[in-house]
Amino acid sequence: MSKRKAAGRVLTAGPRLLLGHGASGTAESMRPWVTELAKHGIDATALNLPKSNNDRAIDVFRGALDGQPGAGIGGHSYGGRMASLLAAQQPVSALVLLSYPLHRPGHPEELRTAHWSNIECPVLLLSGDRDPFATVDLLRREVRSLRDAELVIYPGQRHGLLPVRVDAAARIAAFLVSRT
Repeated sequence: MSKRKAAGRVLTAGPRLLLGHGASGTAESMRPWVTELAKHGIDATALNLPKSNNDRAIDVFRGALDGQPGAGIGGHSYGGRMASLLAAQQPVSALVLLSYPLHRPGHPEELRTAHWSNIECPVLLLSGDRDPFATVDLLRREVRSLRDAELVIYPGQRHGLLPVRVDAAARIAAFLVSRT
């Protein structure tokens, strides 16, 4: 893959990924993912999402896609959920969901997947088997409503996947290269 410099950083000519942060994070909290993905030739951009309004957060993704057409979208928890809502509204090349918040902790009856059947792009979901926001059995069941999905479960991981980001980034890169 060729590399080029822009705004003081090295960008690859390979796949691009727009990433949203979790509800308690910022674009800066996604830096470890951007850095790790770059090692695999992925030009990832962390977005700052407003946390008080889903429509405004989705619009941040929409605007970023206007500037980077063809990029995959995704994110951690809230950021991934916002990306999935956009993917249900308009075509995107790929969707990467890190610790998707399937339900509130302790409330597995409140699933956040009604829109998944409208997602047409390939989807990669990465989750910990101890994530209080995603009961594994429910996650496995709900993934079946997606047209083209791959689910990776990390043993011993909770809602954050930073401890497994080396493996996760390699999986994300392989997914994006094969699907976009």
